[in-house]
Amino acid sequence: MVTLAIIGAGLRGMSYARRALESGMARVVAVAEPDPERRRSMAAAHDVPAENVFADWRDLLARDRLADAAVISTQDSMHTEPAVRAADLGYHLLLEKPMAQSEEEATAIAAAADRNDVLLAVCHVMRYTPYTIRLRELIAEGRIGEVMNIQHLEQVGWWHQAHSFVRGNWRSEEGSGPMLMTKACHDLDWITHVKGALPERVSSFGNLVHFRAENRPDGAAERCVECPVESSCPYSAKRIYLDCLGDTDKEFWPLSAVTADHTKEGVLAALHEGPYGRCAYTCDNDVVDTQVVTMEFADGTSATCTVTAFAALEHRKTRIFGTRGSIDGDGVVLRVHDFVTDKVTVIDTGANGDPTAATGHGGGDAALFDAFVDAIGKEDPSLVLTDGAESLATHRVVWAAEQARRTGTVVSLLPH
Repeated sequence: MVTLAIIGAGLRGMSYARRALESGMARVVAVAEPDPERRRSMAAAHDVPAENVFADWRDLLARDRLADAAVISTQDSMHTEPAVRAADLGYHLLLEKPMAQSEEEATAIAAAADRNDVLLAVCHVMRYTPYTIRLRELIAEGRIGEVMNIQHLEQVGWWHQAHSFVRGNWRSEEGSGPMLMTKACHDLDWITHVKGALPERVSSFGNLVHFRAENRPDGAAERCVECPVESSCPYSAKRIYLDCLGDTDKEFWPLSAVTADHTKEGVLAALHEGPYGRCAYTCDNDVVDTQVVTMEFADGTSATCTVTAFAALEHRKTRIFGTRGSIDGDGVVLRVHDFVTDKVTVIDTGANGDPTAATGHGGGDAALFDAFVDAIGKEDPSLVLTDGAESLATHRVVWAAEQARRTGTVVSLLPH
């Protein structure tokens, strides 16, 4: 059985550890986590011996290698040092996306994996869903001819934006990174995976438009628990988090990010005192709430990706236009229009769950984890759909899009 060291026992670390238990394919034997409650909970759930439980990842990685693989699920800004050190110790790496905050740091991680001949699997979970697999099969079969254009929509979700990118850990570019990287590197990676090519030119537009102090409702208070207009606000923290109570998935995420006390009293106390109870219009957020990316490929075809807070939190939606047909997909069902027969075939891909972290991103989390563990056990890296070089290449598309957005230019991607 493959053994794991969990470095960062937050929601993503807990998700992969939970999959290890469910699948029986792997066992958690070490954990490093600064939060004492999360550290205790992870250790207890997996019977991790006390000598392998650490508050600081540096102490874990100061020891000889304790496991076959390390799951790097710290905050985004903290990926590089533990990933490089773990690779140098011979750990295979399951690295939460994004790889790192900068190209220099991401390159260092990929180089460390290469020089130590260890597996590096970045968590591009969207590649692994049944929906994506079936979609790529249809394109490979020639069902719609040559792909001419891809239109892709990432619906962040109104309350998810408020939770993660206004009040939460990913609200600040300095603290985490631009939203296109922290949230939508999934999407640009997925588009290149479906197209089978990297773009040559990229442009982008996006801004923080709505979650600003000047848009604060008249009479709004600093905190939702004491706000006289809270009941009419779409971003009410009281509504978002109290409605999680009694729902196992929502208590795991997003509520566990807010408080470990899953009672009405516990939630209200956290909203009185913590960051998740703040008015969504008076936070210290600076990441965009809407963005559009346009890509041009070497064959003259194109793709667009729209990322918006102002929608329901649902599966991504994609329309793919080809020379012989088109595909309209909603993350679960694919509608294939054949231009020759003018008939539409509806395909239910069997994707399970919703698109959130709570239910495993439509099956992507479990499939990625299983592929990673299987690749280690069988010593077959091909079972993982990306290596460090490919992940780095699709991250570069995101950085190019951000450069284009900031400078108002079209950015050319040169081969590395």
